[in-house]
Amino acid sequence: MHDETAEGNVPEIWAGVDIGKTDHHAVVINERGERLLSRRVHNDEAELLALIGDVLAISTDVLWAVDLNHGGAALLIGLLVGHDQPVAYLTGLAVHRASGTYRGEGKTDAKDAFVIADQARVRRDLGLLRPGDEIAIDLRTLTTRRLDLVFDRTRQINRLRAQLLEIFPALERVLDLTNQGPVMLLTGYQTPAAIRRAGAKRIETWLKNRKVRGASALAKTAVDAAQAQQTVLPGEKLAAAMVVRLAKGVMALDEEIAELDALIEARFREHPHAEVIRSLPGMGPKLGAEFLATTGGDMDAFGSADRLAGFAGLAPQPRDSGRVSGNLRRPRRYHRGLLRAMYLSAMVSLRCCPASKAYYDRKRSEGKGHKQAVLALARRRVNVLWAMLRDGECYHLSPPVTAAA
Repeated sequence: MHDETAEGNVPEIWAGVDIGKTDHHAVVINERGERLLSRRVHNDEAELLALIGDVLAISTDVLWAVDLNHGGAALLIGLLVGHDQPVAYLTGLAVHRASGTYRGEGKTDAKDAFVIADQARVRRDLGLLRPGDEIAIDLRTLTTRRLDLVFDRTRQINRLRAQLLEIFPALERVLDLTNQGPVMLLTGYQTPAAIRRAGAKRIETWLKNRKVRGASALAKTAVDAAQAQQTVLPGEKLAAAMVVRLAKGVMALDEEIAELDALIEARFREHPHAEVIRSLPGMGPKLGAEFLATTGGDMDAFGSADRLAGFAGLAPQPRDSGRVSGNLRRPRRYHRGLLRAMYLSAMVSLRCCPASKAYYDRKRSEGKGHKQAVLALARRRVNVLWAMLRDGECYHLSPPVTAAA
């Protein structure tokens, strides 16, 4: 799901729901802020449907508001969307900050639900959740899982490096464990003595049999490191066994990431916007999938390129105070996943798109640093991608020439 600004006629009642894993608390208020209903409900379809029915019995002109848009809120949001109910979203941080301005000590679910409802009543800048299309929802599941695995892989590599450092610092220093070849080496050879006994030729053959690229250079690097360390450190035998376990764990994560990449690319190609998105230089299947996963695939929900840029955190907002004016800062509410996808695609485009490189160079010549120039390029690319999706047109390096009237 993604959000759009809540606009239109003012509803008669507001229903705020403080989301929990097993239970939610709902509070309904009228235009004067008076409580019409306050109830704890289980995160269960029957109870949630009963809540929806009771709220609609008070008034069918209702705006729902939640403080979470995924996880434990998924069932409630799905039921509300299925009943064509508008759902506004407040971040947990916004609820926490607003809560301090309301009477009452401490923090309770009932108070938070009231704050959520009342904030929905008085604010006009909240986002309305909208369902993404089926492919976009699948891509969100797949890309979220992939990101988790990438983080797990980084942690596993750090553990592997720390373990190897305890028994063989010379080898740890020269191996790039983000590459598969060195990790494969450690599943077979972990200690200086074992590497010296095997020798470069045998290790090279062992690596080639496992389809490791650059086997000769890697084998020589390992033997050189083994020659530089003649001392056997305490606990070497057990530590070597742990190195094997950790290295195999990294390889297992690599295999799962590769499988997910194939699933992501295949699912992404099924989306009607895939061809248009992929035509934008720097936007491959993985980043294109992240774009669809974060936006839901429905550009009409944003209304304009500026709204999409704001959702990505690429449309700076003024932060003036007193005599200080002209300050522009990133908005507090934006989607970090979408910002990441647009930033990384802009970085890639510098290597393959002359227009992107020229725009980046112009920003650097204006005095912007590297990061600021890439962000400016990412903002420009939001406009381009928005127009492409609006018109259903693939990217053209130069605008097509039209015949004179």
